[in-house]
Amino acid sequence: MSVTTENSTAQVQEATPVLSTEDARFDDIRHYKDCEVTGAIGSILDNDTVIGGISKYMFPKMPKFCEKLLRPFVKCVLKRRFSKVKTIRDVQEYVAQFMRGIIRDTTDGFSSSGFDRLDPKKGYLFISNHRDISMDPALINMACFAHNLDTVKIAIGDNLLKLPVATDLMKLNKSFIVKRSLSSVKEKIKAFSELSEYIGIAVRTEHHNVWIAQREGRAKDGNDETEVAIIKMFYMYGKKQGLSFEEYVKSLNIVPVSITYEYDPGDESKARQLYESSINGSYTKGKMEDIESIVGGIKGYKGHVHISAGAPLTGDYATPQELAAEIDRYVHKHYRMYPSILTAAGKTEGLPEAEVNKFNARINAMPAQLQPIVRSMYAKAYENHEKAMSLVAKH
Repeated sequence: MSVTTENSTAQVQEATPVLSTEDARFDDIRHYKDCEVTGAIGSILDNDTVIGGISKYMFPKMPKFCEKLLRPFVKCVLKRRFSKVKTIRDVQEYVAQFMRGIIRDTTDGFSSSGFDRLDPKKGYLFISNHRDISMDPALINMACFAHNLDTVKIAIGDNLLKLPVATDLMKLNKSFIVKRSLSSVKEKIKAFSELSEYIGIAVRTEHHNVWIAQREGRAKDGNDETEVAIIKMFYMYGKKQGLSFEEYVKSLNIVPVSITYEYDPGDESKARQLYESSINGSYTKGKMEDIESIVGGIKGYKGHVHISAGAPLTGDYATPQELAAEIDRYVHKHYRMYPSILTAAGKTEGLPEAEVNKFNARINAMPAQLQPIVRSMYAKAYENHEKAMSLVAKH
């Protein structure tokens, strides 16, 4: 009689690990967890520069010597106000409240379309044109709030994290890091692979929403085009899993998003960068220029703003180039043709004279050498919109 044991014949199967964007391997790029919120807020409120800036914002007409005396009071008020903020969701609710005030004070109206067609139970990868560092994802989040969708995890470049307090603020607002400053090719490939996996897990496994701009850096000349390298980055994780490009990009639930600002709060600064690059061959940013751009984008006048979200892309895109072209077509087709854009393009027939004069007055107040650059920047939206509409007509 022979005796066999289960241990001698059974194969021990390892449990499949549950993939998570909160895994330790993503610690260098992920946003904060709920358990880290209280500590991060405490660090921000202990920063004298932050308290000083908020004091000036709250009491803009206060003499300088009084402002310093007010700092302890302001700090006490803020600590009390944030004492109940314990989770990332709490932070998002507070940011939404702040954004409602920004929309009220710096726009003539904010609207969105297409978000009502999205399923709150699914995760989506939102890819939009990029005009403003902070306002683009913030406004997409406002549209998500309005339609009971989860707010987005926000892809931001590490060039925005030069100050520890800026890092805390970004990571509290669900921002994860894109390592743009790496120099070696090997380091870049490793970073892109990590980023691809993070995005893939967030959308496909955890059903979170993710936002990333269609290109690295804002479109300073007004020409919104998707960088193929970003699409290739998305596929790195899919390729590692043995999936075809077509199959994997469908699983990401990619939603193209078109953002139109009637007035770009950063139009003059973008034009200055382009002008200096054309004269000097290059442009070197100031140490705090990105932070200043964030503040300018938040506080600057925007006129009307509209965000259009498309249906998730389900076509059989064989190459990154095909997918990039489809995103561009959506972005261009769904621009809102505001009076500023039409005036810049010379299409003023039928426009209210007041709107034409308003745009021209804004441009004429800028340095003469920047004026044609800014006009071209706005007119580019009309040009791309017309091309996209002509393609629709042909089909």
